[in-house]
Amino acid sequence: MSGKTGASEPEPSTNATSKPKRSKTGRSKQAPPKRGTTAGIAARRASAQADGTEAYQERRAEITRAAAQVFHRKGYRGTTIGAVAEVLGTDRASLYYYISGKDELFDDVVCEVTEVNVATALAIRDGDDPAPVKLRSMIEALMASYAGTYPMLYVYMRENLAEVQGPREGWSRYMRSMNKQYEEAVIDVVQQGFDDGTLRRTGSARIVAFGIIGMVGWTNRWFSPERSAESHEELARTFADTVLDGLTLEQSCRGL
Repeated sequence: MSGKTGASEPEPSTNATSKPKRSKTGRSKQAPPKRGTTAGIAARRASAQADGTEAYQERRAEITRAAAQVFHRKGYRGTTIGAVAEVLGTDRASLYYYISGKDELFDDVVCEVTEVNVATALAIRDGDDPAPVKLRSMIEALMASYAGTYPMLYVYMRENLAEVQGPREGWSRYMRSMNKQYEEAVIDVVQQGFDDGTLRRTGSARIVAFGIIGMVGWTNRWFSPERSAESHEELARTFADTVLDGLTLEQSCRGL
């Protein structure tokens, strides 16, 4: 469906060499999208999305959840609309009334969630709490997001945005800018702590921030909200305590 302009193809003629009829202005006359054509399905989907009925949105949410399962198992490249339809127990064609393809499913969901995460991080950074409290809040918010959208963000983390090309290239650039904003928010908080003495300066703010983001992000390899023994709240608390309190006991440091 990519590359379609929204206009339907001219109806086939019995004369294979005939051209579309033209109006007095010289422009081709095109019939309105017919039911069952790609353009017709796209038009009805756009209309349904604009109306935003509860039933339509619920079904779309079902499709998104099913897609998340397939994305998690097969990754972006291995996922097909047919595989999503199989999870839902329906045919592939019926899904196009709700979504244009897997790009839309994946990109829209991930983009929306990432925007929320960035906005949350910026709000925490700009708040009045001391840096240690801000870092704890950031860790808790990120783990809650990973758990609440599981496994979409984890799938996204496994994609190499630098290799995304074609129609998704604009999305890739935007997502990289979102990632950078998030990273800079964490770096800023660490630097705030260094500057006011609430955090011990163990290295550059950038290295410390990337270490925190990486530690939380590595949960994509082993954490599942439904199967893991620990909740996302417990993981966030443990990570925050490890970062902010350290692992080495004060007495044991004396002999080092």
